[in-house]
Amino acid sequence: MAVRLRARDLLRWLLSLCALALLIVGRPGLSVSARGPSQVRPPRRASSPQRGARWLTASSTLAAILVAGGFELVHALDEHERFTVAVALTGGVPRRGPALIRRYGCAGCHTIPGVAGADGKAAPPLGHLRERVFIGGVARHSPEMLVRWIVAPQSISPHSAMPATGISESEARDVAAFLYAQ
Repeated sequence: MAVRLRARDLLRWLLSLCALALLIVGRPGLSVSARGPSQVRPPRRASSPQRGARWLTASSTLAAILVAGGFELVHALDEHERFTVAVALTGGVPRRGPALIRRYGCAGCHTIPGVAGADGKAAPPLGHLRERVFIGGVARHSPEMLVRWIVAPQSISPHSAMPATGISESEARDVAAFLYAQ
């Protein structure tokens, strides 16, 4: 059975390993000999308790920085992955979404993460939309159905409270791409 590692999983594993190595091998008073890691030789000079405490603090701080930086990099990889998938699914451009959401009034009814002022309470929040099974509670979720719903919600559910805003199909693809990239 082949095991497939995604880049972010490999990066997390590597950074965790580096942090662990810093904490274990970087202990004062120990050094690894050239004959292998199993043979540890004593330090060449005596270390003071203050020097040891400084070394432990420095290595712990470095390990924490590496781990935090690694998780930020992993987050960036996740973001890039979501962005790429959103573009592939919709054919839209996610970065255009927030301006279109404000222009067509979506922010007045919906709470939408990543859009300033989008804190409406009249309609469902649109965070994590890509994880939902239905659109508008009636239509099976697919990228094409989402675009259709954004353009003409009454064509899917005639009694929907969501208004037809006049948004074009191309603009709806950009909004859908933004929502999928969140």
